[in-house]
Formats: sequence, C-alpha cells, structure tokens
Amino acid sequence: MTEALTPDAPVISDSSGAAAETPENSVAGSAPVTSEDVQAAVYAIAERSRKAARRMGQANRAWKDRALRAIGAALLDQQKNILEANAKDVAEGRANGTSAALLDRLTLTPARIDGLVAALENLAGLPDPVGNVVRGQTLPNGLRLRQVNVPMGVVAAIYEARPNVTVDIAGLALKSGNAVILRGGSAAANTNEALVRILREALDSVGLPADAVQTVDQFGREGANVLMRARGKVDVLIPRGGRDLIQTVVINSSVPVIETGEGNVHIFIDESASEEMAVDILLNAKTQRPSVCNTVETLLVHSGSTVLPAVAKALRSAGVTLHVDDRIAAALGADVETVPADDDDWATEYMDLDLAVAMVDNLDQAVKHIRTWTTGHTEAILTNNLANAEKFIAEVDSAAVIVNASTRFTDGGELGLGAEVGISTQKLHARGPMGLTELTTTKWIVQGEGQIRG
Repeated sequence: MTEALTPDAPVISDSSGAAAETPENSVAGSAPVTSEDVQAAVYAIAERSRKAARRMGQANRAWKDRALRAIGAALLDQQKNILEANAKDVAEGRANGTSAALLDRLTLTPARIDGLVAALENLAGLPDPVGNVVRGQTLPNGLRLRQVNVPMGVVAAIYEARPNVTVDIAGLALKSGNAVILRGGSAAANTNEALVRILREALDSVGLPADAVQTVDQFGREGANVLMRARGKVDVLIPRGGRDLIQTVVINSSVPVIETGEGNVHIFIDESASEEMAVDILLNAKTQRPSVCNTVETLLVHSGSTVLPAVAKALRSAGVTLHVDDRIAAALGADVETVPADDDDWATEYMDLDLAVAMVDNLDQAVKHIRTWTTGHTEAILTNNLANAEKFIAEVDSAAVIVNASTRFTDGGELGLGAEVGISTQKLHARGPMGLTELTTTKWIVQGEGQIRG
C-alpha cells in the first residue's frame, strides 16, 4: 500500500489532542503548506521525542508500569469515544471500497479493546529489559565489563489501517524506555486521533512526558516521507502492513529500518499426520482470523497422506476457496469444489478465505517449494515422525518454524511477549515477534581502577 507514502498536499489536524503544543504552526490554527514547513514540523516533533526519550530512559519499572495501567484504564473509560471514532473510519472505508480483510484490521470492538487492555497489563507484568546484563566478565588486567540492554531512543512506526498497532507499539516502546512517533495512515485517522490523545493524557497523569507518544498523521503523506528521511533524529523505523508499504519504506528510508514482513505462510501435512489434528489446525490457521500475517496461505500435502479429503471438505465448509494444482484436483475429484492454481497463487498472501494447495511426494519437495515461495515468516509441519520434524526444523529458514500447532501462534502476545511491534523477517538485530527486548540495543560498560593500555 503506497497511498500513505506518495507525496501530496499534507492534511493537517492536531491529532495529538494538545492544541497548545503546535510550535510547528506559524499562526495558531494555521497549518504548514509547503514541504519545508512539514519537514520543520516533523523535525520539531522528533526533537521533542528525543527529550522525552531521555526521561523515559531514566524511568524505573514501577513508573512505566503505572503508565501502562493508566493507559489501560483510560481505554476502558473512554471506550465509547473510541468506538464512535472507529465507526466513522470503518464507514468511510466501506464507502471507499476497502477490502474485507483491511476492514477487519481496521475495526475495533469492545472485545478487541479488552484485548488491548489485557496486553498492556501483560506488559506491565513482564520484566523490564532496560539494564539487563547480556554478558559480562573481568579481564586479566582487572577491567570489569558488562554489556547491558538500553533503550533505542526514538522509535518511529509507519502502519496502515490497524488502530490496535497504535496501542501495542506505544506500550512496548514506553515499557522499553523509548519515545515513539506514529504514522497510522488516513484509513484509521479518527480512531488514531482518539487513541493518541488518550495515550498522551495517561502519560501526563502519571508524571511521564506526553511527548513520549507523538504522531505525524496531521502532516499527511509528506509527513511519512519526512519521517523516513529523518536520519539522526529518529533511531529506528518499523513499517507494518502490506508488502507495498513495507517495501516502499525499506527502499526509500534513510533511517535504519527493521523490516516486518508479509506472511506467505506454509503448512506441510506429512504422510504420518493424523486426520483430526490436520483438520483442527488447518481450520484454525486459515479461518480464525484470515486477515492477519500469521494465517496459512499455502498448504502442501504429502502424496501418501490420507487426510486430504477431510481437510479439504472442512475448509470448504468454512467458506475457504481452494486454489489447487492438478494433482490435488485429481485426488479430490468432483467431491470438493476447487479452482486451478498458478504461480501467482504460490506467491500470494491472500489475507482472506483463500488457500493455495499443492501435492508433494516427500519432505524434500515440500522444503524446496517453501524455499522458492516463502517470505520467511512462519512455516509449519504436521507429522508424527520425529526425524521428519527435526529435518524440517533444520532445513526451513524462516523466522518461526512450528511443529504440530497452528501458525496463528506466531504472535508476540501468544508467545509470552505481552504484545509485538511486528514480526521481523530479516536477520539483523531482531527476527520473529518483536517485543520489549527487541526495542532495546546494548552498550558496553567498562569499569577500571586506573588501567592503561600497554
């Protein structure tokens, strides 16, 4: 999705909820109208974020946890306002022809708000990563060394139509001692405005800087472009969304980027897998929430497996369209409705009730198919053969490899991280679900007693 990143005239509104905090505007109530004005305004936000980050980096765990719980309480207290704002975004999205998958991601419900509050509470219950000693030793010359986790500083995030990300990223950034700058996109403008206001007010209520959470949504697409170019002012930028958005940020950003990848996720049903387990896992992995990145998109079935008819019928009964190769079509015959698959299907992250299905003759063929088409997010094997499970783990190079469980578990909350910024599919700094520790870096502390180097 490149809509949020294509330069055009910025649309300005004070979505921070603090009209007095707009030094970027030359006249009260006016808005920057040139690229230079927008750049100055975004840089001013980054400077305020840097000051806030210094304070957040000194806050102890108890103080940060009070902030997280204050945010959770405020979300519940202002739930009505949040849902009203969200309803406007959803109605506008539906009128503009937004896909069902994106509408699902855009929509907040009381249950989803409860989930956000629960995630904040989980974060509050997790250890503070700041100050954690990664390793240490005393050298023969008496120097005492420690490598410790420290906050990144100013973390920026660009994402689309996902208001839950506003809360998740802010919570993770605050607990790990960072300040965060958000660009949530026009599709969720009303919801994000309400959420950012709540976040800032909650921080202020516990004596932490409101500027630890800021947004550039008020500067439209050009604000996102400036954010990507703010090297030295923003420490790390995390894109979260579809392939187009992520690749646009990766290619055009001069700020260091942690790439959160699309999820062309595979499940391989081995010859030894049981029918009951295969049906249950495939239904969960494909239909529980089709619009998210850990949903299975391609099913590979061993030619010697007997579970294909039951799995296919269960998926069709759940409304899943099966895009199949010739061997799968022949095996299912007229009993199960299918459509022919082509190479585009093997490469597609449907984010909907569609599934590509291919037949393979052995584990090696399954691994070869995955290597050809994977985005490096999550792959799973269903098997009762320990040797095959171990081989699959060893040979599949993705951020998460799962044996005999749903791919839906590749999620920060499900894996005990409280929440996640995204699923990193790169190999530098962070890989897989990015939680608190992944929003820290390290520094070396060297303590001596007058030693000099000879």
